[in-house]
Amino acid sequence: MASNNGSVGKWEVVKKGKKNNSSSGGGKNPTDKKSGGGRKALGESNQPARMPLKMSETLYDGFEKMGKKQNKEQVPPPAEPQNKKPSSKPSKKSHSSNTVTPATHKTLEEAFKALDVGDLKQQLARSQTLFPENPSVWVKDLAGYLNLNLTAPETEPTLSSYAHDYPYCLIGKELKGVIKGLIGRCSDILPDFFDHCVYTMLRELDRQSGEPLHGYRVCIQAVLQDKPRIATQNLPEYLELLRSVQNRPVKCLTIMWALGQAGFYDLSQGLRVWLGIMLPVLGVKSLSSYAIAYLERLLLLHANLTKGFGIMGPKEFFPLLDFAFMPKNALSSSLQEQLRRQYPRLKVLAFGAKPESTLHTYLPSFLSRATPHCPDDMKRELLHSMTECLCVDVQSLGVWRQLYIKHLPQSSLLLDHLLKSWRNLPPKLRKNLEETVQSFRVTNEEMRDTVESQDLQECNNLCQNLQVKMRGHGFPWSKLLMVLLVFVAGFIAHDVRSHGSFTDSTAARYLRNSGVTAVSQQAWSKITVYSKQGFSWMETNTPHYYSECVRVLGPLMEQGLEKAKTAAIFISENTTQFILWVKEKTPLVIEWVNTNTPDSVFQVLAYLKELLILLHQNYILPALAYMSELLQRAWTNLQDSCNGEVSVSCLQGHALSFTNSTWQLLQHTTSAIKTWAQELLTRA
Repeated sequence: MASNNGSVGKWEVVKKGKKNNSSSGGGKNPTDKKSGGGRKALGESNQPARMPLKMSETLYDGFEKMGKKQNKEQVPPPAEPQNKKPSSKPSKKSHSSNTVTPATHKTLEEAFKALDVGDLKQQLARSQTLFPENPSVWVKDLAGYLNLNLTAPETEPTLSSYAHDYPYCLIGKELKGVIKGLIGRCSDILPDFFDHCVYTMLRELDRQSGEPLHGYRVCIQAVLQDKPRIATQNLPEYLELLRSVQNRPVKCLTIMWALGQAGFYDLSQGLRVWLGIMLPVLGVKSLSSYAIAYLERLLLLHANLTKGFGIMGPKEFFPLLDFAFMPKNALSSSLQEQLRRQYPRLKVLAFGAKPESTLHTYLPSFLSRATPHCPDDMKRELLHSMTECLCVDVQSLGVWRQLYIKHLPQSSLLLDHLLKSWRNLPPKLRKNLEETVQSFRVTNEEMRDTVESQDLQECNNLCQNLQVKMRGHGFPWSKLLMVLLVFVAGFIAHDVRSHGSFTDSTAARYLRNSGVTAVSQQAWSKITVYSKQGFSWMETNTPHYYSECVRVLGPLMEQGLEKAKTAAIFISENTTQFILWVKEKTPLVIEWVNTNTPDSVFQVLAYLKELLILLHQNYILPALAYMSELLQRAWTNLQDSCNGEVSVSCLQGHALSFTNSTWQLLQHTTSAIKTWAQELLTRA
């Protein structure tokens, strides 16, 4: 303390900048806290204009400098002149010896290795001693110290070429323990500390010196690793800040990087950040690349998408759909393709955990976009999505019926798609569509008198074709088999009737000549003999063997039954878990396959599709037309042969004539084969 002998009761005003009072001003009571809550962090006060960067070795010197910055402050008068010299020299020596200029390192790894953790602990301990009830000063001192000593070149603000947790991943175990311990003690002020780090980084970017910001980045990652929700508490304010500095891409990317760190530890918070901060600026050329790259890294890091359900709804999903599929938007073709690769996962996140109760809310937006003039890729996606809505959520059919009149062109596209993919539709949807299509038919009839449009006519024709599909079934194999059996039975009956008995019939004579009858009689006699022997053996031995089986196998059967019951219960429980696991993992597997399948596979499938379309148009359709023409000619010839009227008696006459000619052909063919075989045997 400075002496005040001979000057009792006298005070003088010391203006800032006087060196003769700096040594004596050190007598300021360190317990004076009247400006402690509103002061800058001591680590910040130790950074004098950063040209060059210097930091006092003790926090008390920084506190002394802060005292000098007060406009006016009353202090005790200086000591006697004879006492002034010895006190000022050691002060100057100690001040000069405590000044440290951090060295600049080539890499951040070297900077972390050179960081003195013991000195950091000492500085933090002094900070906590000076401000025991102000934890905001502690964490700000931590950030300032780290940023001052981690002097390594900074490549670019998003650190996209490094791991997602860089630079925090470079921290050693001891330093990590110090940071985590301090942050754990200051949990109440962490939101303010996070804002302080972000805003300080933005202020530092305004400086021409361009100092690195690794210390603040480390603190941001350390805070969000344990409490990622902090980043999403003030998203509207950060969005306003982002738009206010939109002409400064480096600042915008710094804000996006800081808020985006929450997503690497919590998928739901990452989606909130992306939808609230990055989606609104997705059309900005300088920010779009990082926004899509962050989304790709976020979805790749979190394989289990179930933790992100409930964050995205129709309001957020459809702008992404437009960005991914609409041509000539604000995104470049490469970024659009990159976003389109993430679209299946975004779709899963949007539909959520219960698509059977939410998809009907997506159908109106899907339907309104499915215009006849929309791009082909987008049209395919919209039709596929609307079909999924109709299959999964039954309420979608009711929504479609309400929107049908106002969206006739879109409904025409959807009806045509359902007609073309009828065989691939699930049976449940086929059944549910009957009522919907019938209501469309009624609506078409009501509108026909008042509205005449091509779209209405197309919808009416498609509804008729769909109803034909609904009434029709697959190929009638059972009926065809039944017809063949009836034909064969009728053929034999006619043969028997023509010859008076089966023995005299041509079929029986053919069976005798071919040896089938003799072999059949011999086989039947043997079957009869062995059957009688078997029945006699069973009558004798069955009671004995039955009693032995009951005696030996009875206990085993009971044990087996009990074990079977236990196994059935076990299998049932595990099967339920397995089914739930499959339901959860199947979308992920599909997404993984879609993501990792090479483009060449999709090209091959596209070529195969084109080949099938070519075959269908150039071969199958002409063949069907030719067959239709042949059937038409056959029907005309049949009418001509029946004198213009096809009757039952005429058909019977044709059937009898066909049967006789067929039988004669069989006889001639059989005799020819028999003659040929005899000639071969004779030559041999």
